[in-house]
Amino acid sequence: MARGACRFSAIVNRQWKGRMTDRQREVATSDDLLAAADDPDVRRIVVAADLTDVPGFRLSPGQALVGSGQVVRFAMDQDGLRLTADNEVSNLHLAAAPDRRALFNDTAVERLGRMLLTDLRVSGVVRLLARDRVRSGHVEAHGIDIIAADARGFEERPTGFGVEVVAGVFTLWNQQADAGVTITADLTGLRAGRAGAPVRGSGIFVSGAGGAGGRLIAGRLETGPVFSDGGIAPGTPDRISGGVFVVHGAFVDRVCNRGQVTTYGANDMVLDNWGTVDHWTAEDKITSHGPSGIGFVNFGAVNRLAVKATIETFGQGARGFNVYTGTVHHAEFERVLTHGDGAVGIQISQPVGQIKVRRGIETYGGTGDSLVKGVVLRLPATALSIKPGGVARRVEVAGGLVTHGADIEPLEVRGRIEAL
Repeated sequence: MARGACRFSAIVNRQWKGRMTDRQREVATSDDLLAAADDPDVRRIVVAADLTDVPGFRLSPGQALVGSGQVVRFAMDQDGLRLTADNEVSNLHLAAAPDRRALFNDTAVERLGRMLLTDLRVSGVVRLLARDRVRSGHVEAHGIDIIAADARGFEERPTGFGVEVVAGVFTLWNQQADAGVTITADLTGLRAGRAGAPVRGSGIFVSGAGGAGGRLIAGRLETGPVFSDGGIAPGTPDRISGGVFVVHGAFVDRVCNRGQVTTYGANDMVLDNWGTVDHWTAEDKITSHGPSGIGFVNFGAVNRLAVKATIETFGQGARGFNVYTGTVHHAEFERVLTHGDGAVGIQISQPVGQIKVRRGIETYGGTGDSLVKGVVLRLPATALSIKPGGVARRVEVAGGLVTHGADIEPLEVRGRIEAL
């Protein structure tokens, strides 16, 4: 009996090992990859070699695609990897044409399940949408480095405050009009572009479907360095982009920019919030180089904002920080520095809480055009401006308010500062 039991156990073990081999398949050619992805019995696909000229393909629900740094280069003029539900993609370089989707999802499935994306280098756009049949899901993205991409060709753009927003090279967007549809996320280590070689369009973009629509709820949105250029023609009044953009319908517990965020084009906001954020921290420098490229724009609600390095802008009308709608309860800045006509340092036209600046607000510019809620207005480059309707409970500025433009006052108060 003992020998029979041992023989039976050995047979079971061999069969089990065979099934495990069938469920995990190593691939070293494009054909092998497509065959594995098309086999619903294969749960884990291991890429063992660099692959080129790969046609776009789809992972079945529950499948994982993993590697150890291999390149999967998609065929020219084709989108790349389409996810369904409960997929994992990790430790690969996914390479598509810059204006194609390197990684996206099938919106014909009812749920995303748990999507896990880790340690990916990407050439091309990452675009994850809850629309059509998709009504639930959780997305985890950790260590995603988008080297080169161009999202300007995606014509679906959220609108508000007189403008439309160009999509991001990393876009996570709940588009469902039903307010009962919620997508959750945990996003860390998101990077985009390189210094002097920005991605085109917005950089990192998370959004719900607006005030009455579906929500995107994220515990964390953490970014590394982001370099973006929206490619918007100077003087365009109704289009903007952003380096890191939290759009309406998005609720984020903590946003943390751990690397510098830099934008290069017209109407390129560096950091922009239309949503609801509890804590937003920028640990490195915030820089814009284009006209009306504002350092931090708030149209939503931020509980606590901490910018620990300098905000510096170099374009006409490129304000350092402004609140035109919504509120910020507590904001701390290291320094705000602008170089351009119409480039106000800090401008407030809504009730806010406390604003504290550790090393002053300084502007180099006179009066010039600046984009304000979809309208180009003439503004003086005032260091601190409180517009009608603006109320600040307390303002503390160490280092002073300094303006270098002719006849430009450092302080404008047409609203109210309760304590200065």
